[in-house]
Amino acid sequence: MKLIKLDATDSTNDYLKSLSSKNVLENFTLITAQSQNKGRGQMGASWTSEAGKNLIMSVLVKDVLKNADEIFHLNVAVALAVIQSLAECNLPNLSIKWPNDIMSDNKKVCGILVENSFKSDSKIESIVGIGLNVNQTSFDNLPKASSMASIMRKEFDLDTILENIVFHIKQNCNLILSNQAYKIWNDFHSYLFKINVPMPFEDANQNRFMGIIQGVTNDGKLEVLLEDDSVKTYGIKEIQLLF
Repeated sequence: MKLIKLDATDSTNDYLKSLSSKNVLENFTLITAQSQNKGRGQMGASWTSEAGKNLIMSVLVKDVLKNADEIFHLNVAVALAVIQSLAECNLPNLSIKWPNDIMSDNKKVCGILVENSFKSDSKIESIVGIGLNVNQTSFDNLPKASSMASIMRKEFDLDTILENIVFHIKQNCNLILSNQAYKIWNDFHSYLFKINVPMPFEDANQNRFMGIIQGVTNDGKLEVLLEDDSVKTYGIKEIQLLF
């Protein structure tokens, strides 16, 4: 596993993507940065971090996904890897807020962005970006954000957390490769935020309604039980959970 540590970059995902396009990199090559200027999350949302306080990382994953039908397996594997690592640090009430936010005590502590590319030989290469709030304790104008240090009232070693997350990503990827993805999916659903709880939602047309999360489909869509007892699936840009 190759590890490249940067002081600063626009985006660790973009840096790794560029590096991968010019070089043949070994699987699970890692980029970390003390700070990044153009970090982003799902749907292009910006993500900022105090320099040196948090874990900003991107990892190259290849030779794991066999076809397009398995794309969301990797999202599940990574989200669960973060959960497993945080559980080892005793963070309370951990959950995965669809599609890729990690929560502790109803506060967001981590965001994940998986970017996939299909190569000319039909192989799938993925860049996995993880932004984990570790030792930052001030989140101005972000009332739903928190960090490991804020919740546990102590600081954590970034390198140790990095090693643990990568270890669990590899373990979970091995389950995908051995046709045991159902194991990580079962665990993923057990941690799914607000599953089986009536909650308010808003769709892309700003219509608000009540629904109950039933689960996530294999292609990453959210299944919601509606008030008329029908179950509808929604893509990332089609629905927002209000809480």
